[in-house]
Amino acid sequence: MKPISSIVLTISLISTLVACNQSTTSESSQNGDGKKLVIGATMLSMQNEFIVNVHDEMAKKAEADGIDLITVDAERSALKQVEQVESFIAQHVDAIIMNPCEVEASSPAVTKALAAKIPIINVNSETSTKPSAFVGSDDVESARIAMKFIADKLGGKGTIVMMHGYMGQAAQIKREQGAREILKQYPNIKLIAHQTAEWDRAKAMSLMENWIQSYGSQINAVFAQNDEMGLGAAKALADAGLKDKVVVVSIDAIPDALQAVQKGTLDATVFQNAQQQGSKAIETAEKIIKGQPYEKETLIPFQLVTKANLSQFMK
Repeated sequence: MKPISSIVLTISLISTLVACNQSTTSESSQNGDGKKLVIGATMLSMQNEFIVNVHDEMAKKAEADGIDLITVDAERSALKQVEQVESFIAQHVDAIIMNPCEVEASSPAVTKALAAKIPIINVNSETSTKPSAFVGSDDVESARIAMKFIADKLGGKGTIVMMHGYMGQAAQIKREQGAREILKQYPNIKLIAHQTAEWDRAKAMSLMENWIQSYGSQINAVFAQNDEMGLGAAKALADAGLKDKVVVVSIDAIPDALQAVQKGTLDATVFQNAQQQGSKAIETAEKIIKGQPYEKETLIPFQLVTKANLSQFMK
């Protein structure tokens, strides 16, 4: 299997080559000059499975609609992301889709695109500067769902730890907010530690190992702000012989997480719809380019996934 970074480069090269080909079909989306529409996309990290899933759906929708999609990987760098948007502006793309690295530090990219009169759509994550449109889900709600499940499992009493995503990113900020909202309702549940594992499975495993050494059997539950971290935490707990005693819940419902719920490694995950986020981002960009009516904010609901309803989400 090719590394993801190679796939992204291949997509970019193919898109650029296709863009140079002036032939179009009657089924393709075209701009006013009769040329195929070109959309530039900058993604937070193509090493993150959920982000890759969102991008794959964007690519499918773009191909179906005859749009050239040029994808670049920001590699979690907001500075790099702003530079990538500047490059798209210089290429005179018809629209830009950005999966922001950070709420504040990625905001200049939005400002620059709007100043250049190029529509910019944020997908999955937000910036403080408002883009032309946003397509994603309410991350506050996802954490409320996850933490409420944990509270119910613990009977409203116990000690928990929380793993943050990449600090400063909208999902991290909002998922912490949602979790703390629920914790306020349960004074007998104590948050004894919280730290970032940067959405990463290996970093989460290492962090969980440290927490096991520090707190051991005091830990009753783990809330991980995404599945990659939840799976890393669950592995560390299993290795320490503690998994059966600790509730582990995470967010995204990636395939590995669904299998973990099936096996009982994860107690629950919260489904985030990558298919709709990706396809709706392209659809929204296309509508804006063509001057058609569009939604400035498209919010796709989260859903709790447990063994009880797992079959609805397994492919």
